[in-house]
Amino acid sequence: MTDNLSRRQILGAGAVLASTAVWTPTMARGIPEAALMDNATTQKPLVPTSGVDYQPVVTLNGWTLPHRMNNGVKEFHLVAEPVEREMSPGMMARLWGFNGQSPGPTIEAVEGDRIRIFVTNRLPEHTAVHWHGIILPSGMDGVSGLSHPPIKPGKTFVYEFDLVKSGTFMYHSHGDEMVQMAMGMMGMFVVHPKDPAFMRVDRDFLIMLNAFDIDPGSYMPKVMTMTDFNLWAWNSRIFPGIDPLVISKNDRARVRVGNLTMTNHPIHMHGYDFEVTCTDGGWVPKEARWPEVTVDIPVGGMRAYEFDAVHEGDWAIHCHKSHHTMNAMGHDVPTQIGINAKSHGQKVRRVRPEFMPMGADGMADMGSMEMPLPDNTIPMMTGWGPFGPLEMGGMFSVVMVREGLASDQYTHPGWYKNPEGTVAYEWNGDLPKATKSSSPETMAPKKQGQG
Repeated sequence: MTDNLSRRQILGAGAVLASTAVWTPTMARGIPEAALMDNATTQKPLVPTSGVDYQPVVTLNGWTLPHRMNNGVKEFHLVAEPVEREMSPGMMARLWGFNGQSPGPTIEAVEGDRIRIFVTNRLPEHTAVHWHGIILPSGMDGVSGLSHPPIKPGKTFVYEFDLVKSGTFMYHSHGDEMVQMAMGMMGMFVVHPKDPAFMRVDRDFLIMLNAFDIDPGSYMPKVMTMTDFNLWAWNSRIFPGIDPLVISKNDRARVRVGNLTMTNHPIHMHGYDFEVTCTDGGWVPKEARWPEVTVDIPVGGMRAYEFDAVHEGDWAIHCHKSHHTMNAMGHDVPTQIGINAKSHGQKVRRVRPEFMPMGADGMADMGSMEMPLPDNTIPMMTGWGPFGPLEMGGMFSVVMVREGLASDQYTHPGWYKNPEGTVAYEWNGDLPKATKSSSPETMAPKKQGQG
């Protein structure tokens, strides 16, 4: 985590308004400068310095957009532009995003705020920004051609509305939507409750689920892909490039997860059960919640869940669709389990000496094996933990719960040191007889003592 935030002045005079509101004296200060982020590590939360107090969110491998106050209105400046995003060390993607990154910066405000968002278009085509799930006037909804005219290249539009409810929302392109969302034009929008005590937590994490189809060795997503994506990402990062969720023991923690991919994602967190406390439609009353260990995030939806971090340790968190925890997948690779690869491997090496037959005994060897890869490509199974290769990729990270962390520590605390006698170990003694069944029939339970 760093504080690597720089600023730049984007636009002078001549803004175009995308609303029915007239030009008012509150806008006489001109357009606020646009913050730019060029770092892919998790930034420290942006603590409020005035107004209603709230616990700011921490966007994994992301950041929060600063605002300025202008006569009681919170003003933000988004710049839609081509960006380069490091998806993991060793792989860069050429995407479209906002303010230097994809996804764009998280917007944070408070229920009841009047906000004004300037959107400058530096893309080669027109765009518009939709405020997904937010209640606002029709003309501010951000659907190009329906809500307002498209924002043409080089132009700036203004969106202005009141935040009438708290919760977790999203923003994304709604002009040439298929292309622009496939290129990464999206972000998260958090509206904190006006009552500082309502739904207060100690740590509040934010994850945007997105996906790309980028061929090994290339940099640009294939925007026509409908289902066969090969990179499943959190905030446009893939494991091992996704930062951990660092939590102090006994903290109340919340994880907010938004999904702008083309499929659902069952997010499973090890070591805990939790309650879903919020959807993009609003907060879930306490009497309507139930315990879960996996929460399914629908397409275009958001789920936030909470738990008390009472169990120390390093706990995996990941999408439970197994192909979504792998990188750079080849969908046409044949299954070779059980095949004697030695003979055909010798024949192929006569013409391709570097050939390595793989998969006859499964694919776990890929987790520890180093082999030549195309430039700008991450291994399909990778990452290392305290006991060896993790054999993961894509939508995978670790929840790290530790005793006595400072309230502002979100950096990797080092691997957990398990107490003696609490780690699984190899057994070298006599084994009990293993019971097996080869029958396809349903077996009736036997009473205790029956043979």
